[in-house]
Amino acid sequence: MIRIAVQAKGRLSEESIKLLSESGLSVDEGKRKLLAKCGEFPLEVLYLRDDDIPGAVAMGVADLGIVGMNEVEEKMERTDVVHKLGFSKCRLSLAIPKMEQYTGLEYFNGKIVATSYPSILERFFKERGIDARIHRITGSVEVAPSVGMADAIFDIVSSGGTLVTNGLKEVESVFASEAVLIANPSINSEKREVVNQIISRFESVERSRGMKYLLLNLPEEMISEAAKILPGMRSPTILPLAQKGWCSIHVVVDEKNLWSKMESLKAIGAEGILVLSLEKILP
Repeated sequence: MIRIAVQAKGRLSEESIKLLSESGLSVDEGKRKLLAKCGEFPLEVLYLRDDDIPGAVAMGVADLGIVGMNEVEEKMERTDVVHKLGFSKCRLSLAIPKMEQYTGLEYFNGKIVATSYPSILERFFKERGIDARIHRITGSVEVAPSVGMADAIFDIVSSGGTLVTNGLKEVESVFASEAVLIANPSINSEKREVVNQIISRFESVERSRGMKYLLLNLPEEMISEAAKILPGMRSPTILPLAQKGWCSIHVVVDEKNLWSKMESLKAIGAEGILVLSLEKILP
């Protein structure tokens, strides 16, 4: 049995559970407990605070964990990042009061900077020779300057809206983060096989994102022109139709190019164009 730790609540929790579900590893959210089993697959989900996940994986309390790379970097626990998941993207940035004039990193010399990520910030400042006082704080870091607790903050930024609301401006982006799958480096070979299977399922779901399955009918003499428009994953699948001189083409295309491809296909005589959603793509 493999145990995977995920965030107990919040956006990362929702996206983690969604990925597990799309990968055939769903848990009953209506009966959520600290520990829940995933159907018939040898996997159980352990719900924890996000900042506890790296430590739990390093200790072997969990074999795997889904957590932000920012927490992995902050905790510096003995874990392996085995797969980047591509969601919950954000950045750790330095921000100062919007009315302050920013002159570069030297601005922070002698300043007090509030943060929930003191280790990352300390390494950043040390590498750049900045002498600042780091004040560790949990909770609403962004209010620290307005109440006189700090001169600046170092915190997670997504859209930047929270900074604006609190009269702050982002001046330095320090660390880019996203959700990652981490593993205990000491798991045995039997568990490693299950981990590889889980990663394969994740990759299958990831490949399907932003992709559409396109079906259309086309005169046979236009196949070569259609192939130029639709290179597909390798090449289009072409099947003969009962109507002489016509064929059916099946291909997977990137959604962002979908409309331009359909219009080009229509221009060379394509008919009955059908677009279907994709859930999984195995290589």
